[in-house]
Amino acid sequence: MNKKYILVGSKPWNEAIFQQKKGSISSRWYLIKSLERLNLQTIQGVDPRYIFFLHWSWKVPEEIIANYECVCFHMTDVPYGRGGSPLQNLIIRGHQQTKLTALRMTQEFDAGPVYLKEDLGLGGNAEEIYIRSTTLAAKMIEKIVAEEPTPIPQTGEATIFKRRKPAESAIPELSSLSNLHDFIRMLDAEGYPKAFIEHQGFRYEFSRSALYDGRIVADVTIAPIEEKPK
Repeated sequence: MNKKYILVGSKPWNEAIFQQKKGSISSRWYLIKSLERLNLQTIQGVDPRYIFFLHWSWKVPEEIIANYECVCFHMTDVPYGRGGSPLQNLIIRGHQQTKLTALRMTQEFDAGPVYLKEDLGLGGNAEEIYIRSTTLAAKMIEKIVAEEPTPIPQTGEATIFKRRKPAESAIPELSSLSNLHDFIRMLDAEGYPKAFIEHQGFRYEFSRSALYDGRIVADVTIAPIEEKPK
């Protein structure tokens, strides 16, 4: 009997992985793209062996985590870097390499036992890194599906990252062009608030940063600052 699996992810690059998987003749794959569809009734209708979460930022209902083997992919070498905005927190701390960790989800964020870890480079802009990490996650999914490993509890002292807020995309005072380049690229992905400055009634948003010859060349979008309701 073919086993069933669910992929949960809201980004376009997540769906691309599903399109690769759904052609499998040895298993059946289902895709959930929205928070509204992620409910116990939907999950029970599939009865999956695993539920894989790709780049998912919302809290998963407790009854799903308790009753199904839920696997998420976190972009740090846990227990270092548990918590929100891992990519941005890594880059702003100067990391050039990290681990992509597949772990079993628990009610405590990013604290579950680990199935496996793989090396992941942090070069390029945020969207390029997310696409690269999703491709790597797909290979890790293949291994988990084939071997069904027992996850191993995390050890060591945890370092917790805080989720970044949209207002924190305002470009701060930075010490070098390299730091500014990193700040722009770490926010450069679909659905994320771009690095910005506001000046004399206009908002300047920066993307596609390139650093060479002692300067930064980037795309800039300029728009009037929207007035906040009084």
